[in-house]
Amino acid sequence: MDVAVSPDHWIKSLDALEALYSPANPRAIAKETQMLTPAYRKWIEWAPFFALATSGPGGLDCSPRGDASEQLVHIMDDRHIAFPDRQGNNRLDSLKNIIADPKVGLLFLVPGILETLRVNGTARITTDPEMKALFQVNGKDPVTVVVVRIEAVYFQCARALLRARLWDAASHVPRQEVPTAGQMIKGALPQFDADQYDDALDTRLAENLY
Repeated sequence: MDVAVSPDHWIKSLDALEALYSPANPRAIAKETQMLTPAYRKWIEWAPFFALATSGPGGLDCSPRGDASEQLVHIMDDRHIAFPDRQGNNRLDSLKNIIADPKVGLLFLVPGILETLRVNGTARITTDPEMKALFQVNGKDPVTVVVVRIEAVYFQCARALLRARLWDAASHVPRQEVPTAGQMIKGALPQFDADQYDDALDTRLAENLY
């Protein structure tokens, strides 16, 4: 850590932590359920994106998952949801973690909506043909499907997205100000041809999206 922090100010116990904050609003506790309510179900049905948090022997991982809202997640019942593992880089970070530790956390976002929805549960990976067929696109099935048994679901208030101005077009950063995918790879592999990679990126994504 570059910045020196006095050891006197580290928080080392739950008592010390809780002493810094007011008690949780009772509504913040009551909004958590162990299954999907009709409102939570509808929220997930509209979501085209979620972040998937997992943990394994190599540490933590948080992976983005996106699709058309009707293809992102299949609600099996009020306690179970499923999602496909779409074509990607084949690192399999999330899937390897699920094999080692089935506990997962999902954070759903709906474009233009300031609240988010959180789902915690346990996950298993399946190759069941009927499950895979639920997520078929352009005649292609995903290799695997992840089924999550819900243990807790609740919405997060709008403060974080308001502070971030996430959906405010005036806060969007010009693309040329942010490193490209090729430039980020080149940062780890100095000999990498970032320009060639970036020039072909749109075509590659269009051909391999599913």
